[in-house]
Amino acid sequence: MAAKMERVAKPQMPTEAAQAHRFGKARTAQSTALLEDYVELISDLLASSGEARPTDVARRFGVSHATAIKTIARLKREGLATSKPYRGVFLTQEGEALAERVRARHRLVVDLLVAVGVPPDCAEADAEGIEHHVSDVALDAFRHFLARR
Repeated sequence: MAAKMERVAKPQMPTEAAQAHRFGKARTAQSTALLEDYVELISDLLASSGEARPTDVARRFGVSHATAIKTIARLKREGLATSKPYRGVFLTQEGEALAERVRARHRLVVDLLVAVGVPPDCAEADAEGIEHHVSDVALDAFRHFLARR
């Protein structure tokens, strides 16, 4: 008896414009993710110890001192941070506001992941990537889902 072959429909390709928009959104999220992580960490260091030295930032990210200095310089160019000789890095009002938004987004993503059964340690780690790519529409849906529980 011959096996019946089923035809599987090929998935529809999105339009070029739609696909370009999606990939563009992902590239933008990737380029801002690093800055968001840095301002969040600097804010946390300032809150916990009163200072955020480039050496501390480098250690926490597991990168070289030179890499941390390069990214901190980018934060300064973007108007998110300032520094003082022998005093470390400080966030501008804009930098602190960004850190607060990133922290809130991270917390929301963690809360959703835990709510659907992801263990807390795994949710914390996974949120580090997801938080930079999730849209405001998805975040609102997460908020509504969690509020209904």
